Amino acid sequence: MGTLIVGAGQAGVQVAASLRENGYTAPITLLGAEPHPPYERPPLSKQFAGPLDIERLRLRAPSFYADADIDLVTSQRVTHVRLPDGTGRTGVATTEAGLRVGFDTLVLAVGGRPRALAVPGVDLAGVGYLRGLDEAVRLREQAAGVARVVVVGGGFVGLEVAAGLRKLGKDVTVVETADRLLARAVAPVVSEFYRAAHERRGVRVVLGARVTAFTGAGSVTGVRLADGRVIPADLVLVGIGMEPRTELATTLGLACAGGGVLVDAQGRTSHPAVYAVGDCTAFPNADGGYVRVESVQNALAKARATARAIAGREPQPEPVPWFWSDQDDIKLQIAGIGTGYDTLIVRGDPERERFSVLYLGGGELLAVDAVNSPRDYLVVRKALATRTTVDPTLAADADVDLRRALGSFTASAAR
Repeated sequence: MGTLIVGAGQAGVQVAASLRENGYTAPITLLGAEPHPPYERPPLSKQFAGPLDIERLRLRAPSFYADADIDLVTSQRVTHVRLPDGTGRTGVATTEAGLRVGFDTLVLAVGGRPRALAVPGVDLAGVGYLRGLDEAVRLREQAAGVARVVVVGGGFVGLEVAAGLRKLGKDVTVVETADRLLARAVAPVVSEFYRAAHERRGVRVVLGARVTAFTGAGSVTGVRLADGRVIPADLVLVGIGMEPRTELATTLGLACAGGGVLVDAQGRTSHPAVYAVGDCTAFPNADGGYVRVESVQNALAKARATARAIAGREPQPEPVPWFWSDQDDIKLQIAGIGTGYDTLIVRGDPERERFSVLYLGGGELLAVDAVNSPRDYLVVRKALATRTTVDPTLAADADVDLRRALGSFTASAAR
């Protein structure tokens, strides 16, 4: 019966493609809930000020799926799954429209949905979220006819859209409940840089502010904060994070942790016939907890690893995690995961909008946030393939080639 992949985003498409690349010859069915052929999501926010060319967003040419013998089916949301029971009975998935698809192996690549903000007025016209293509098209159309926009949430998506809206000449305010921007992703020095950079470009940033309601009659006219202030708004984008779609996994009795479907390095879940990849997953970290990594790179890397496992191939070394964000003319490139750092090294001057921050733990290099500093990013990304130590004095001098500050021996060998 082959493999059924539920979810036709970047992770799902990559599993299908990598299965064929690894010599998998059994049938592959790729089910997507959206009506559109699989497309890229990052440009929806990162390139908000530019034209939205739907054809250029496609992950693969239309002919790819037929040529690779992959059965792509859109507009089908899976509502029920019967798993293989180990007695020779195959699995069957059923969609809302009544389509039934048999399988031996199931891959969940269902992604996530925007985290909802449960306050009065959230159903007013002009209050929306950004996750998919239809939402992006609608938001762009609405933005074209308004002057004042409030972005609720100071994460990557919110800031990317805020930068695009400001570039289009809109009056933009970002409201963030935490005391700094990007608080879950970067160190305070990077958060402060982004606050200052956005304000230099004319975006108002309101920190430590909790939204209690949206005001208006029929259409939104303002955003009410807990301190009583009302920020005028003709359009509101709510971008307070993403929650993984785990309802299907929960129904199937799969183990979930850290907010996602629990998987190992090859995407295996707690059921031998089921794998999961992408934004819906969580995996163990070195601290004994669980981590979810919401990035294209993670989705693609885990998808390739999962495909190798299904095809019976040996696992390959995991690549270094990386991520990027485009906000106006500021490019942030992140390599590694800085969780658990005890030391920060800042190279360059944040006020000049060209610097990098190295994250260290026990003298070992963990990650880098490089702002308009592609060379530092590339050096660290390459170095993170080994457990590299850092000379803090040399690394802090932006005039010194960063390669000179990196140890030629691993931290484990030095002990």
